[in-house]
Amino acid sequence: MSDILRAPAEIKYAEELDWLESIDDNPKPFSWRLSPKMVRLFILGSERSDGLDREISQKWFGDRSFVERSIVTLASDRGLLLIGDPGTGKSWLAELLSAAICRNSTLVVQGTAGTTEDHIKYSWNVSMVIAKGQSRESMIPSPIMTAMETGAIGRFEELTRSTSDVQDALISILSEKYVSVPELDSDSIVFAQPGFSIIATANSRDRGVNDLSSALKRRFNFVRIPVMTNRKSEAEIVRFRTEELLRRHQIELDVPPTLLDVLLQSFADLRASAAAAGSDDEKLESALSTAEQIGVLEDAILHSNFFGERALTARTLASSLVGSLARREPEDLAILNKYLHGVVEPRGKEEGGSWPEFLEGGRDAIATLS
Repeated sequence: MSDILRAPAEIKYAEELDWLESIDDNPKPFSWRLSPKMVRLFILGSERSDGLDREISQKWFGDRSFVERSIVTLASDRGLLLIGDPGTGKSWLAELLSAAICRNSTLVVQGTAGTTEDHIKYSWNVSMVIAKGQSRESMIPSPIMTAMETGAIGRFEELTRSTSDVQDALISILSEKYVSVPELDSDSIVFAQPGFSIIATANSRDRGVNDLSSALKRRFNFVRIPVMTNRKSEAEIVRFRTEELLRRHQIELDVPPTLLDVLLQSFADLRASAAAAGSDDEKLESALSTAEQIGVLEDAILHSNFFGERALTARTLASSLVGSLARREPEDLAILNKYLHGVVEPRGKEEGGSWPEFLEGGRDAIATLS
């Protein structure tokens, strides 16, 4: 695993999955590798009341009911649609569910304006077709078709970014559970094996790009993942991801709890400002998600390690925040400047701590970008 830049969940947590599978004596739907109870435990982590001989780490932080509803949906014959703002952990939850259920989270189609029906059904190896004609051997199955043939979970990322033709092709797959291959004279139907299902994700900010038809909506159970607002849970997510980053880069650098509090409070302030804004021009273009918060901290840590004094400072954190969130000029810079002078400066005078240095770092970063 050391030579993989980003190992999928089934490889990264293979030891945990093997152990859970070895002790799992609960009923399993279809060909699932783990029972629903163990899938939930793998994703949300173990508690003392579970009475296990080892601890299972928590990998997704959010409401337990979202995970349970997702698992129940996949145990039925309906697709699962995870919908929410960018950075709410939809794709990560989909990956964890796939890894726990079928030990393969890589059967993924990425929805874009260029995604075609071939990407979710099949295409052909042209050289083999010329040499031997069209056959099952010369057919290239899509990740979704491969999931059908193996009774696994297929994933469709950013469903609403794909065109209506592509979305319509999913309707027959979800309802009929087979794909017809009219080019073949025999063996021309690929049937889904027990355990097959589809997890799709959709960005709630993409509403109106390619809206889902009523027919396709009926084939999915919707699970809406809200933006994380619980301060404690968000701190756990940021800390969890930061520890992973430090291990991956083999960096020995402490993240002072006071600076983590500054980061969390800054995002909370900016979210409150965005909620009170009267127009989009008064809001940052950033979604201010937990994922973006992690990105700001990652940027600050790497900069401190490679170009700083191997110690995270409030100045570097502020510089990373401005650099990451200022995507429009001059609108975003004006919003951040207003935040620094209207909120951070008074707080620094009143509370002290890391806030004055954070203010200076933010001002310098804005001056550099202006």
